[in-house]
Amino acid sequence: MDFSLPPIGEGLYEAELVRWLVKPGDAVRRGQSLMEVLTDKATMEVPSPFVGKITALNAEPGQQIKVGSVVLSYDGDPVANVNGQMPVVPAAAVPLAENHRNGAPTLATAVKAAPSVRYMARKLGLDLAQVRGSGPGGRILIDDLTSTIQPAGVKPQTAAPALDVGRPGTRVKLLGLRRKIAEHLVESKKHIPHYTYIDEVDVTDLVKLRALSQEHFAQNGIKLTYVPFIVAAAVNALKEVPVVNSTFDEAANEFVLHDRYHIGVAVATPGGLIVPVIHDADKKEIGELAREIERLSDEARAGKSKREDLTGGTFTITSIGGIGGLISTPIINYPEVAILGMGKIVKRPVYDDAGQVKPAEMVYLSLSFDHRLVDGAVGAMFGNALAKQLKNPAALLLPKV
Repeated sequence: MDFSLPPIGEGLYEAELVRWLVKPGDAVRRGQSLMEVLTDKATMEVPSPFVGKITALNAEPGQQIKVGSVVLSYDGDPVANVNGQMPVVPAAAVPLAENHRNGAPTLATAVKAAPSVRYMARKLGLDLAQVRGSGPGGRILIDDLTSTIQPAGVKPQTAAPALDVGRPGTRVKLLGLRRKIAEHLVESKKHIPHYTYIDEVDVTDLVKLRALSQEHFAQNGIKLTYVPFIVAAAVNALKEVPVVNSTFDEAANEFVLHDRYHIGVAVATPGGLIVPVIHDADKKEIGELAREIERLSDEARAGKSKREDLTGGTFTITSIGGIGGLISTPIINYPEVAILGMGKIVKRPVYDDAGQVKPAEMVYLSLSFDHRLVDGAVGAMFGNALAKQLKNPAALLLPKV
């Protein structure tokens, strides 16, 4: 029997094969992940709707595969028709389902999903009404089925996957997420004349405030790091210096100054660095930002980021402080015009306004700007606005009005 790559999302007709999760000779159960594919910098796993034994793999990692192309062969319970394609179930053939809450009949097709996704859900024994769709308008995609499946006896992974630091004596093929990252960074350096502005900020009050607030947020299930404060401070600084909250429209040869604040937060994953986006960050309080950052980071590290969570950013933050290092020269996330790199917070002796030496928690801000739009003086102005916000962190906790 042949198994073809099923539809993987709205408007997506092909994907890059990142890696196989099975090999010839493997016995496969329903719901087991067969392969990992990449689309628009988002990875997803394709689950098996069949029970059987893999006999052949018909694609290589790094290969672009069109939807409907045969990707593997197997012996076992058939799921495909004579043409090797996922069968199409006409909408009229889907039976009426009873709404037990009010007794009114409703069409099962009220759930938005492609016929092939419906078919795979039936083979996996999943009720689409219980699946949260991540596609446009809540449409259920194949990746949503994968995230719903939890094989019996298998506990969900809680530890963050280890980063790949390489093995001596090997060669690494540039494919998948790493290839996408490489292409994006080359494009950024090719098009943008970078310059980096660095300043240091006394964040003693921020360190104290976070320490005092951690227990309160933890009681509400919120992990409070420094990043939510940095995001909130950046939003306020962007409002003060609007030109930094811009992207470049290459087709029109125009810089677009945005009135919405979609903040990207770089996340290190086993496959490489990706940038999930907190949309409308200016409308979220510190606790909401913390929840969103944790969700986006967990999904990114697990390779479950959704396309809509990886697009639309207007300004990016990357932090090396959790690993170490004081200063960086971050590459701008094209087509944005600026990026903030946060270093490690360290305690140092500093002079206060009275000339007395005191201990202080200090951090370096490393800001890279697109010099075509942001001049040095404006970059320094933004750095000062950001420092002002971080020095007064209590104001960042105030509720949004």
